[in-house]
Amino acid sequence: MDRRPIGVMDSGLGGLSVLRVLRQELPDESLLFVGDQGHFPYGTKTQAEVRQLALAIGRFLVRHDAKLMVVACNTATGAALPALQAALPIPVVGVIRPGATAALATNPRTIGVIGTDSTIKNGAYERTLHELQPAVKVVSQPAQPLVAIVEHGQTGTPAAQRAVDEVLQPFASQPVENLILGCTHFPFLSKEIQHKMGPAVRLIDPAYETVQTVKQVLAAQQLAAAGGQQRTVLYTTGRVADLQTGADRLLAGDYAQCASIDIDGE
Repeated sequence: MDRRPIGVMDSGLGGLSVLRVLRQELPDESLLFVGDQGHFPYGTKTQAEVRQLALAIGRFLVRHDAKLMVVACNTATGAALPALQAALPIPVVGVIRPGATAALATNPRTIGVIGTDSTIKNGAYERTLHELQPAVKVVSQPAQPLVAIVEHGQTGTPAAQRAVDEVLQPFASQPVENLILGCTHFPFLSKEIQHKMGPAVRLIDPAYETVQTVKQVLAAQQLAAAGGQQRTVLYTTGRVADLQTGADRLLAGDYAQCASIDIDGE
């Protein structure tokens, strides 16, 4: 039994969509979350910049005794996962391969991917999908404006629906069967996205498959906790008030502590 926490990182609040699934599926595990709001957004940064930030957060999590790191950010997964796995002394799990695996589970002929500018430009989902299923058609669409909708607490508003409708308009002429929510902010806009895409399109939230991967790693490396009391601690590189507001809204305020940290000196 290993009661050390699982570390989770994101560029902002989006990773809380993965955190909430971890809490549901692994109730004995304590969690440390770092939202890098001080450097938000990642989607417009270079791959090298994102990699440097992710490594700094990874080292912070290791110093705080994390036993495993979840990169709950598609942009950071695409830019930094191999570097994190090479540099850190703990297992590191990303969200892209789990998301691609989940999207292919129903044997679709066409899959859509929405993500940040960086994720789409990187092409990590398209490469992974074609590695797993060469014949599948992939339609990728950058959706950077939707990240700010979540960060600014505008989910569930008419403005959110208008933004989603505008960003996803290209799918009207390029229909898909499954749509990967290739940014961990986007599950918080599932209602608006489903409304635009229609009921026939299956939305893929990589969080669920990612948590299954985490379970497998915990079991294989004998890292799982048992009979523990879950404790969730949240950190931000930005303003604590912004993280608290987001966590109160997206996690219903269910966390033990919220604090600010500085990774720039790493």
